[in-house]
Amino acid sequence: MTFRILLASTAISLLLGTAVPALSESAAPSATAAYSQTTDTYAFPLGELGIIALSDGTVRQDLHALLTGTSPAEVDEHLNHAFLSNPVEASINAFLIRDGERLILVDTGSGQLFGPGNGGKLRDSLASIGVMPQDITDILITHIHTDHTGGLVADGKPVFANATVHVGAPDLTFFLDASNSERTGYARQYFDEAEKTIGVYQRAGKVRAFSDETILPGIVATLHPGHTPGSAFFTVSSKGHSIAFIGDVIHVAAVQFPDPAVTIVYDVNPGEAAAERQKTFSAFADARQLVAAPHLPFPGVGHIRAEGGGSFTWHPAEYRNREESQGQ
Repeated sequence: MTFRILLASTAISLLLGTAVPALSESAAPSATAAYSQTTDTYAFPLGELGIIALSDGTVRQDLHALLTGTSPAEVDEHLNHAFLSNPVEASINAFLIRDGERLILVDTGSGQLFGPGNGGKLRDSLASIGVMPQDITDILITHIHTDHTGGLVADGKPVFANATVHVGAPDLTFFLDASNSERTGYARQYFDEAEKTIGVYQRAGKVRAFSDETILPGIVATLHPGHTPGSAFFTVSSKGHSIAFIGDVIHVAAVQFPDPAVTIVYDVNPGEAAAERQKTFSAFADARQLVAAPHLPFPGVGHIRAEGGGSFTWHPAEYRNREESQGQ
């Protein structure tokens, strides 16, 4: 089966864990306790800023069908090393930046577009910290895929009516022109959903396209094409501290950190995506850069370490849950 056929026929159903027999027949550990989907947040300071990770929920993924440039046996070996088995749960993380004047969201989760029980918890997570949709002033979109833009709308209407939506210019050009689906073989569903999400805000005059530039005070956007043409990182700095919001340069920590050459069917340009991953992992490791990723286990914040031979490891940020006095 070719990459394009696989993408068009299985990618979305595999992400939701519904329509593919291979997924439904996969052996799963016997449940000893029931899981329920809840709101979840994690807050930490960055200089004078407040950063809050927001859970939009998790979704199940069959990595045997989704990952490319590898084999099921190689995937299982990596998963076993990480005490996991296929299929795995992928987090959908969004992030809130408080700078005293603005409330800035990085991505918006899947909204209603993946169906009940598959994401769609962002608004509840925001409400749990006292933030309403109308309070959001800016939204930074790492790229135009449904699990990052679906939360922009509900029942076809804008959720964040007062927000300016910042999107990489190449993604706008690509996804808001449905003829690019036929031209490239990339699944039409992505283009249709872009019209239902980003398109709603663009028609309302609420979208601002960017290239490599400072888009808000203390926030620099850079383009890193591969996963999508306009995939972006947002580097946020305050008082000598910084964090980089890196979008989908990484999907599966257990597989793609030890082997960055492994790609996924959602990549518009798999070869470019793999090269970008290797390059940025090396740069982040060298700089000891704090990063935040939307699909690593919640809250998805930590550091990347180079282990030699083109391999990397992920190190979650230190967890704190206590009141902190000045200087402690």
